[in-house]
Amino acid sequence: MISFNTFFKKKNLHNRSLLKILDNIANGSKIINEVLLSGDPKNLKSENIKNIQNEDVQKLDVIANNVFLDYFKKNKEIQGVLSEENENIIQGNPFGKYIVAMDPLDGSSNISVNIPVGSIFSIYEKKDASISLCESDFLKKGKEQKCAVYVLYGTSTILIIALNDEVHGFTLNLKEDEYFLTFPNIKIPEEGNIFSINEGNIKSVDPEIFNYVESCKELDQNGKRTHTGRFIGSLVADFHRNMMKGGIFIYPKTSDKPTGQLRLIYECNPIALIAKFAGSKSSDGNIAILEKKPKSIHERTAFITGSNKMVDKLLSFYKNE
Repeated sequence: MISFNTFFKKKNLHNRSLLKILDNIANGSKIINEVLLSGDPKNLKSENIKNIQNEDVQKLDVIANNVFLDYFKKNKEIQGVLSEENENIIQGNPFGKYIVAMDPLDGSSNISVNIPVGSIFSIYEKKDASISLCESDFLKKGKEQKCAVYVLYGTSTILIIALNDEVHGFTLNLKEDEYFLTFPNIKIPEEGNIFSINEGNIKSVDPEIFNYVESCKELDQNGKRTHTGRFIGSLVADFHRNMMKGGIFIYPKTSDKPTGQLRLIYECNPIALIAKFAGSKSSDGNIAILEKKPKSIHERTAFITGSNKMVDKLLSFYKNE
């Protein structure tokens, strides 16, 4: 088996600064995994407070945020961090070359019912490290990302890294306490039969989304279904399944969330970059996600991503209206 560190040595990735950040994420995720597996009921409780997103904060949200921030603050290569759990950006080394945006624990509302959760990271290179960090440094198009990463904590813990136009997956070996390459050069199938959407919102979405979902429910000439619906409610888990098996993930705007629900910078952009490097695409229904210029650090967006043919078919419903 090829370990995480050995893999990057063999790939001749000489960017030691970036490797230090990836190493931080890998080590931090090991701690989070240990906490998740500890079975401590105290970790399953809400903190009875709201974050900047007006969402309930779980104890594990705080733990995950603190774990990764502790690593990032000590890393001299990182000038600053944007986290879902913090209203403002967090300053790092004034001369760091990189900035990191993260959702430290995606899907944390599912923790108490033992559904997979994840951590998501977007890494940008700061163009001029001599200029003080400000919010505008994070207001970049997703296509400018240097690297994107997510960790899926499920039946096994998997680290997915999109870098240099490739996507590779590493699985945590608990006995060795090390990540090993298990999914090299991941490519999303061009076609799939899984559609992932919260159908509880189906009457409040765009008619194009509604019509597409209805088309997925059509039967073939033998009366058998042509697609299957799967929705976990955890972005990382839903996307990962569809990336590996072929499918489409849809989190559209709704009447009560007219700009969408997911955060552009630290949820959709990194997932969209992973999708791109794995040979697929992402959109908000109007524009490619990686082409969107954020206006605020916690901006929300509609999000569509997955197998190319499925995404193209959904977008064709918008073009035909």
